[in-house]
Amino acid sequence: MLLALLVPDPAAPRAASRDRIADAVAIVLALAYGLGMMLLGDATRPGAALPWPADVAVGLACAAALTLRRRHPLAVTAALLPFGAVSVTATGPIVVALFTAAIRLRLPVLVVLGTVNVGTAGLYFVLHDHPSFDIWVDFVVRGVVTVAALGWGLFVQAYRRLTTSLRDHAARLEAEQRLREDRARLTERARIAREMHDVLAHRMSLISLHAGALEIRGTVSPEELTLAAGAIRGSAHEALEELRAVVGVPSGRPEPPQPGLGDMDELLGGARAAGMTVDYRNELPADIPPEVLGRTVYRIVQEGLTNARKHGTGPAATVRLAGAAGHALHVTITNPFTGTPSARPPGTGLGLVGIAERVALAGGRVTHGPADGTFHLDASLPWPA
Repeated sequence: MLLALLVPDPAAPRAASRDRIADAVAIVLALAYGLGMMLLGDATRPGAALPWPADVAVGLACAAALTLRRRHPLAVTAALLPFGAVSVTATGPIVVALFTAAIRLRLPVLVVLGTVNVGTAGLYFVLHDHPSFDIWVDFVVRGVVTVAALGWGLFVQAYRRLTTSLRDHAARLEAEQRLREDRARLTERARIAREMHDVLAHRMSLISLHAGALEIRGTVSPEELTLAAGAIRGSAHEALEELRAVVGVPSGRPEPPQPGLGDMDELLGGARAAGMTVDYRNELPADIPPEVLGRTVYRIVQEGLTNARKHGTGPAATVRLAGAAGHALHVTITNPFTGTPSARPPGTGLGLVGIAERVALAGGRVTHGPADGTFHLDASLPWPA
């Protein structure tokens, strides 16, 4: 609260300027209507409740009071209504005050204010010594103008409520979508952690096995010692690489051994068995990517095919793997897509959020989106030499 008082709202000056302009326009329109009605009616003829200069003066004072109509719509309107019985010029500011009240007040209150305003037409007729028109003319004119002002104000009130409700609903949907995306990122991190848990357990068990063999055997040949030490060093190195990939990721329950690049044929076969047409091109060299990189590629392709099956225009996709050690491994997945991202229902695309989280943890980058009737998913992952 204190911060809000000390730090000014940058939009406040613009709002104040806009309000001043609106007040000026309202006052001009109110006076134009009031003076026009005074000239058209019998307010300038002998027998009026007030001489025409006094009528204009009262109208000017009522118009000046319109600057307070936003803060006190009911009080300003109630204060102006009695002047409608003696001043025709004041009817213009009264109409503007009724319009403002209709934007902010409830219908029962507006009915009372409108009835009072129409009733003052009868008082004006009685106070005029020589009225030029029948009393029903005053009632009809005052009634039509009152209904128009209140109806327009009620329309503006309903429109503002609708737009406010839509903005609140959009903000709520956006917040819920962000929450779903955060949950998807945490879920993906947890899955990565479970994968790493299993792999690290396997690495450590190998290290323990080789170290135990050296401990049990009293004497070993230099060749056997070299082989065992190499196996321990290799397993320790791979375990450290796994740890670097999973630093900061929360752990969970271990799962069965996770699939990698070698299981790609099984993944593609399952997609084809489900009715998809998958064009798979593996342009990788003979070098075998690290296991962590292979698992990441597998998960990207898995989610890309799932996304194509759920949201694509047709059950088809193209998968392309390219790259080289010491540079990067590129995964490109395309599928027919003629819709737009805005047409997707809330909650979709969370798998893409998981891919982005997994690729970011691997130190890579990913882009995705529709273009030229297809949906493209491109991921670039670092491939150490």
